[in-house]
Amino acid sequence: MTARAMWLEIRDELLGILREPTALFFSVLMPVGFYTFFAAVFGNQGGDIGTEAIVPFGTFGVLAVVLMNPGIGMADARQRGWLRVKRVSGIPLWMTVTAKVIASIPYALAVLAAITTSAVFVGGMQFEPAEVAAVYAVLILGVLPFAFFSLAIGSRAGTNASAAILNAILMPSAIASGLWFPYEMLPDIVARIGSILPTYHLAQLAMVPVDGGAWLGHLLVLAATAALGAIVATMAYRTARL
Repeated sequence: MTARAMWLEIRDELLGILREPTALFFSVLMPVGFYTFFAAVFGNQGGDIGTEAIVPFGTFGVLAVVLMNPGIGMADARQRGWLRVKRVSGIPLWMTVTAKVIASIPYALAVLAAITTSAVFVGGMQFEPAEVAAVYAVLILGVLPFAFFSLAIGSRAGTNASAAILNAILMPSAIASGLWFPYEMLPDIVARIGSILPTYHLAQLAMVPVDGGAWLGHLLVLAATAALGAIVATMAYRTARL
């Protein structure tokens, strides 16, 4: 019974995302468009620009999906009274939260696949399938802690306010973390701020399958982000006005 209820929750969340084409456009097509533009403009300046750029733009892509969709979906369900129905019907909190997070994963994978396709045809990317699969795995697992903060905001703010707040978090974080521009090109003060953001550590962890390097510190930051996010999301949901 629990497995069937979970499947129904996930299915409803997947269909709910598809019913919002505007949100789908910004969370899926916008990151792909940014990458394609970057590769088309800078790809003729020498070097394998596709391989160099797929990790930061892929990081931005999965963040755009997993940071935006769960929170906006939570706010919409709360405003429509659907969360009140779920709470009265006895559907546990963990099932509601888990379904919203899991439902965002296929769209995050779609973003990564589209960026990779663009990297091949526009950026001239050549890669090992195992390497790309490892990057995908790191990004999908590493981005999940951000969904907790998305759900926390959606539990407290309205639909439009949640979208505005989440965008206000996503865009500056992406810039400061070097997801849109090479990190070395950022002003020193911006780079210093970016280096402490979880978004930066997610991108650096995703680079490990590509060029190696230290990974434990980045993993610990994301683990702490997940723990804090789970606490904040639980408190926000339990005290939300449904």
